[in-house]
Amino acid sequence: MFSTLRDRLFISIALGILAGDIVTKRIAQARLPLHQPQEVLGDVLRWTLTYNTGAAMNMHLGSSSRVIFSVVAIVMIFIIVRMWRRLPPTSSWLAASLGMIAAGAAGNLIDRLRSAQGVVDFIDVGIGTSRFWTFNVADSGVTVGAVILAILTWREPVADDAAAPKDEDAPPPA
Repeated sequence: MFSTLRDRLFISIALGILAGDIVTKRIAQARLPLHQPQEVLGDVLRWTLTYNTGAAMNMHLGSSSRVIFSVVAIVMIFIIVRMWRRLPPTSSWLAASLGMIAAGAAGNLIDRLRSAQGVVDFIDVGIGTSRFWTFNVADSGVTVGAVILAILTWREPVADDAAAPKDEDAPPPA
């Protein structure tokens, strides 16, 4: 069933990121005090346990955020899996990027379904009071996968306009 490199990459990357996300979140919950930064690499990298009831960068849609973002994640996972299944067998980079995005969406979806507290975030990067949003392994998977997908899409040659006549389609000279 998963005989092509495309399939093996998608499945192994998706399962690896999903497993890494679940394990690291559970470790963070078990070992980190809520909202108390623990320095890892000085002030640049810290572990800070937080819960995000919204989406990326703490975006909220009111009291329905959990349900709306869960439905969006389910729809996105379905679309990504359909895209993966339609890829040519040689599309290894596209499969890898889709696997990263699907795993990230699934990891955060699991958190939303499992607890009203929200998505577990714990990776805290910045300098002093200039900090990036706290994130997790799933967020990293979505971000890296989306960047790879964007680069691959950008590098894809643009097809000629199908409506424009080509030299071989031009009528013979009169």
